[in-house]
Amino acid sequence: MDTSEVERLIEDGIEDAEATVRGARAVEDDHLAATVVSPAFEGETLVAQHQMVYDALGEHMTTDIHALELQTYTPEEYDE
Repeated sequence: MDTSEVERLIEDGIEDAEATVRGARAVEDDHLAATVVSPAFEGETLVAQHQMVYDALGEHMTTDIHALELQTYTPEEYDE
């Protein structure tokens, strides 16, 4: 799955999200790393933030993406 498509799915699925997706250090194309910044993460636990990303990716997490290294931030956290 193309990294720009993963970014689009995340940004479409999470309000005001900005996603940057790249291939992870592993050589497989289905291993990705993502940084996602959204005010929707405000007040949510890290687990809940990650679940929001997984929900945005839906079935792609089991069919197209084997592994996802994930970092999530509120805009304030990211600016620090």
